[in-house]
Amino acid sequence: MPIAKIESRAAVLGHPLHPALIHFPIAALIMLVASDVAFVVTNDVFWARASYWLACVGVGFGILSGVAGSIDLFTVRRIRKLVTAWAHGVLAVMMLSLAAFNLLLRWEDAVVNIWPWGIYMSFLTLGLIKITGFLGAQLVYEYGVGVDVKEATQRDVRP
Repeated sequence: MPIAKIESRAAVLGHPLHPALIHFPIAALIMLVASDVAFVVTNDVFWARASYWLACVGVGFGILSGVAGSIDLFTVRRIRKLVTAWAHGVLAVMMLSLAAFNLLLRWEDAVVNIWPWGIYMSFLTLGLIKITGFLGAQLVYEYGVGVDVKEATQRDVRP
């Protein structure tokens, strides 16, 4: 049975915003773990400053992406009916809350709270990114959220 298209309401020219924006906070928050580890290993303040800015980018773009995802969750009935969508949304809020707390730890001084709490929050956030991303992928690949399945399967692909 073919999957019916579930359109996004937060879209530009038919392209959903949430899947387009989510790559930025994911990349920033994953790199945050690497820069925290680099700081702990080298004790170079450069890595603490990099971690601070990565946390800023992760939280900022996470909020933008979350708004787009929330618009879809709350306004599209077929998305609202999916337990996976609710689990994805709740875990995303938890993950973004941890990332914001991590940013607050670094707000006054980028160095002082990296060890142990900052790096712990970074790894905890990474774990939630993995789970939330898995659920997001399920929404796209199993339920066709934001994907025009019919158009994609009828498109002429040249080798």
